[in-house]
Formats: sequence, structure tokens, C-alpha cells
Amino acid sequence: MFALKPDYEQAKRRIETFWHHEDTDRPFARIVYPKANAKPITQKHHATKEDWWLDVEYRAEADAQYMENFVYFADALPLLSPNLGPGILSAWAGCPYTFGLETAWTDPCVTDWEKDKAIMDMNHPLAKKLEKYTALLLERGKGKFIVGLSDFHPGGDHLAALRGNEALAMDMYDNPDAIKAWLESSYAEYFPIYDYYVDWLRREGQPIASWLHLVDDEKMYIPSNDFSCMVSKDMFDEFFLPGIIRECKHYGKSIYHLDGPGALQHLDSLLAIPELHAIQWVPGAGQDELYRWVDVCKKILNAKKSLYLDVFRKHDLDVVMENLPAKGLALNICNIRNEEDANDVLKRISSWPR
Repeated sequence: MFALKPDYEQAKRRIETFWHHEDTDRPFARIVYPKANAKPITQKHHATKEDWWLDVEYRAEADAQYMENFVYFADALPLLSPNLGPGILSAWAGCPYTFGLETAWTDPCVTDWEKDKAIMDMNHPLAKKLEKYTALLLERGKGKFIVGLSDFHPGGDHLAALRGNEALAMDMYDNPDAIKAWLESSYAEYFPIYDYYVDWLRREGQPIASWLHLVDDEKMYIPSNDFSCMVSKDMFDEFFLPGIIRECKHYGKSIYHLDGPGALQHLDSLLAIPELHAIQWVPGAGQDELYRWVDVCKKILNAKKSLYLDVFRKHDLDVVMENLPAKGLALNICNIRNEEDANDVLKRISSWPR
């Protein structure tokens, strides 16, 4: 189905086992390493960072070349998502958008919830740019690699982009009815956008995927709320949890991106969502040694939610193997240099303790 992953169906079965939290001999393992004969990527000068981000013709060509330079070992998928930054939905709604070296960010555009209008517009120039980027990747990747959905941030992160973090936090006390109404209307704008891209990818014979390396034949996505680190559990449950539940129901397969210790206060609320299949736990920079988080990992798995972890070091893998079951576990094994490294890791996880 995909030339860069001849054993795609086998990898997909591993992913289905993960989604359904089923018994397995070893965890899902994403292992990628560079080919020995990797070819240089075509270079092009861009006067500004924005010029590079928006030159989707060049980026799609460079992306396709990049994908060819790696071996997608074990359960790894040749998956690429068109990326115009995490605030792209809010940019379509009118937020000024700034492109940096590795990411992009918004400035607020709402000063008054009652008077201002900020509606996601699929005719916005950046919306058309994402369409073009997606189309180019589908063309260049046809029969070779998977093209996923872009990184959308609806719900709380969208409102935080529209208003600014501090102002939104105050508004939740001063004007809660307006915040709830905007959340409701923003989801009504977002779900058709999500469905538009899902329908398009499915017509092209693609599984549905995004920036996290999992797929589903029907629908999947990655709900998140980075703003949640700034609010209490009670306020999260009141304002944002209903929308996250709606997302999980809409997506079919869902994995929540739980980012940083500040978000752990919301874990119980998330684990109580019947339609949520999995949690991606991201401890954050400087705190990513997994021995610190064994209890968190066990709590997720004991709640019969699957768990996705990045593994950066050999001793992190030792910790995971000593403390966690294979059932419901997905590992993104980082820093694999070559085929020897990949085979060593696969051999180790294939003898996972029962």
C-alpha cells in the first residue's frame, strides 16, 4: 500500500491492538533510523522565515525527499502531516500570525466577546495555503507515504489564542457565559473543517492520521488543551471538559495530548471519559526521565486507557520494561542511529516480561 512501508498492514494491526487496549506480546514500537545512503535535500534560499513556511511547493518537495531518507522499522509509519503551526485555526479566525524558526504563534484579536467577530474562515489565505500544501503532499506521496491531518487546536487553546492567556483566565471569572457560548460556537466552526480534511484524505485512499504516529481507517485525532495548566480542576471540568468529550465522540479514535506536570491535575477527569482511548503523556523538557512518572503511567493503564510515551534513553526503556505491561502501551523510541540499534531495541522489547 505504501512503498516506504511494505509491512504496513502488520503495523496497522499493532495500532489497532493499542487502540483497543488488547493483550499483546510486546508494545507498539515506533523505530526510525536514517538510511546509510541518505540523499541530500534540495536547498532553496528564503529571505524570511515566513517565506519558507509559506513556500509549500518547495516544502512538499523537500518533505518527500526527506521521507525517502529513513527506514520505518518495526511499527513505524512513513507519515507526514502538513504543518503551518499550531495556531492555524485561530489565524483563520483573524489572529495575527508570526512564523518563527520552528513554530508559529498568534497574537490576540478579540478585545470584547460581545462585539468582536472571530470566525474560522476556510477562504482565509492561510486556509487556502494549507489546502495547497495537503494537495501537494498527496501528489508527491501517492503510493509512498501517508499524509495526515494538520495540527489543529480547537477549544480552550483556540480561545486562549483569540483573547490571550491572562485575559481568558480573568474572563472565566468575569464573563463565564460568554466563554461557554464562544466555546460552543467555535466547535460548530471547527468540526466541519476536521470533517472536510478527513473526507478528502479518505477519498485519496489514506488512513486517518496526524502528527502523532497512529492511524485509523475511519477517524482519529489528538485532543489537547495546553491552556489547562493555568486553570483549576473545577474550572477545567466546567468550561473545557464538555468540549473535549464532544471531540472524543466526534473523532472515533482519540488520544489526549497531556503536556507537562501542570496538566496532571486534570488526569482523573480525562480518564473518566468513556470515549477517550488513550493518553500521550509528555513530561516536558528537563523532566522526561521516565522513572519519575511510573505511577502516572500505571494510573493511566489501570484505568484501561492506552498510553503513548517517548523513550529517549536506554535506561528509560529499562524502567518501562520493569514496571509496565505491554498491553495498551505504545513507545516512540528516539535516537536510533542505525540498523544495529534498531535490531537491538526490537530484540529487547520482543522479550517483554509477562
